[in-house]
Amino acid sequence: MKNARHPRYARHRFPAEVISHAVWLYFRFPLSLRMVEVMLAARGIEVSHETVRQWALKFGQSFANQIRRRLPAAGDKWHLDEVVISIAGRKHWLWRAVDQHGIVLDTLVQSRRNAKAAKRLLRKLLKKQGIAPRVMIMDKLASYAAAKRAVMPGVEHRQHKGLNNRAENSHQPTRRRERIMKRFKSAGQAQRFLSAHDQVANLFRRPASITAAAHRISRTQAFQIWNEVAEVVADC
Repeated sequence: MKNARHPRYARHRFPAEVISHAVWLYFRFPLSLRMVEVMLAARGIEVSHETVRQWALKFGQSFANQIRRRLPAAGDKWHLDEVVISIAGRKHWLWRAVDQHGIVLDTLVQSRRNAKAAKRLLRKLLKKQGIAPRVMIMDKLASYAAAKRAVMPGVEHRQHKGLNNRAENSHQPTRRRERIMKRFKSAGQAQRFLSAHDQVANLFRRPASITAAAHRISRTQAFQIWNEVAEVVADC
């Protein structure tokens, strides 16, 4: 007997398993919409790339929000960094914060690289995490120090280029996606995509120092969380 479809998938022609799998493929791997279309077609599922795009828009952020609530609390050491991205021929800045374990805490796309932009990032981090870190590590951009004094004056901070490799490395998956997508079309699109992408990456990330057996257990748990988030119900 087949269980009733979850209300979030009402009026969708395809079942939850297909929709959630397409969304997972798009956010988990450096694939374009057309690549996801071909991969589904290889399984006999005829879906246009535009349909995949609509699924990603409708379900991506919702899934990401639920993943965030299920993941363990962030570490007490935050690494902050910013990189330039080109959007529609204009320079923007992608601000990102990760903890000492490599978990992405948040991202923020802004048109400025100044103290006001840095304050906005710190306030957003405090609101999402609910607690200040023990220490923050950042590069020597003066805007960070000014923002920290205003938003988190009691937090220890260290400014050194060589200490912030974890945050700098976390930008690499974004660079790969940026190339696949032939750059972001707008700041809003970049923010929406990265907000979902980073949470899916957090869920399925593999730490460097982990055994194969532990990784298989962690991966199984990640898929269980994904199925719960996506409300994928097995047939019975």
